[in-house]
Amino acid sequence: MKIQHFYDPRTFTLTYVVFDPETKDAVVIDPVLDYDPVGSKTSTESADSVVRFVRESGLEVHYALETHAHADHLSGAPYLKRVLGARTVIGAHIREVQATFKGVFDLPASFATDGSQFDMLVREGETLRAGSLAVEIIETPGHTPACVTYKVGDAVFTGDALFIEDYGTGRCDFPKGSAEALFDSVHGKLYALPDATRVFVGHDYQPGGRALRFETTIGASKTSNVQLKASTPKDTFVSFRKERDRTLAAPRLLYPSVQVNVDGGRLPRPAANGHRYLRVPVNLGVPTADDGGPPTD
Repeated sequence: MKIQHFYDPRTFTLTYVVFDPETKDAVVIDPVLDYDPVGSKTSTESADSVVRFVRESGLEVHYALETHAHADHLSGAPYLKRVLGARTVIGAHIREVQATFKGVFDLPASFATDGSQFDMLVREGETLRAGSLAVEIIETPGHTPACVTYKVGDAVFTGDALFIEDYGTGRCDFPKGSAEALFDSVHGKLYALPDATRVFVGHDYQPGGRALRFETTIGASKTSNVQLKASTPKDTFVSFRKERDRTLAAPRLLYPSVQVNVDGGRLPRPAANGHRYLRVPVNLGVPTADDGGPPTD
């Protein structure tokens, strides 16, 4: 098994092509669709880099695997489905995320919350066969209820659950996120894996301006993760995670990303005038007057 990474510095996202060099069987994990929020334009630059590698390597991509419905970039999975024939996959608890954000974005009654926008929903303990590759499913909720880790051979792809040890773990302050659940996912499941297990992270924010890192090990995480070591008590981590999350700004592409990604990565359908529109809530959860100020009593 070989792993090829692709890094999008605009969203700090890692995409991986995991493949068998002998059989040419492959999967892609967390592909990116580029989005410029200023001009509100999409492009396929990042996804096309993956497509070029796949074609030049003669690979057959069976699945485009999502670790969760991302809040910081649009998914390139539907594009890879159209161009490469990859089936789209996400954790079965995406239904809970869809139901939550259907209300947040006031989506129409016709918006499905059964996960049917994806080709396959996966659960804890299942194994996906991608030709010669076996992809094991580990549910790792906390960042979102639908987060999953994919295990292929001696490698796990942790999405936003576990990052490089000098950065820590994913935030838990999105709707239905849970610091308690994230502790159980990392400490109880990922840290139960052999220390030599390779960890490939979903993002690298390059703390301190260091060079890109996308690979570590379970052993290194257990001993050195700045937020969650094997020795860290649950209440200590939960308290830290909640306090830190209160200080974090919303991701730059939060509303476009979530709105698109809960719908399987598809853009909103064209309106009557032929244009596509994203819905962006204003002052979500904060009472506001029409003039933008606080409401009068």
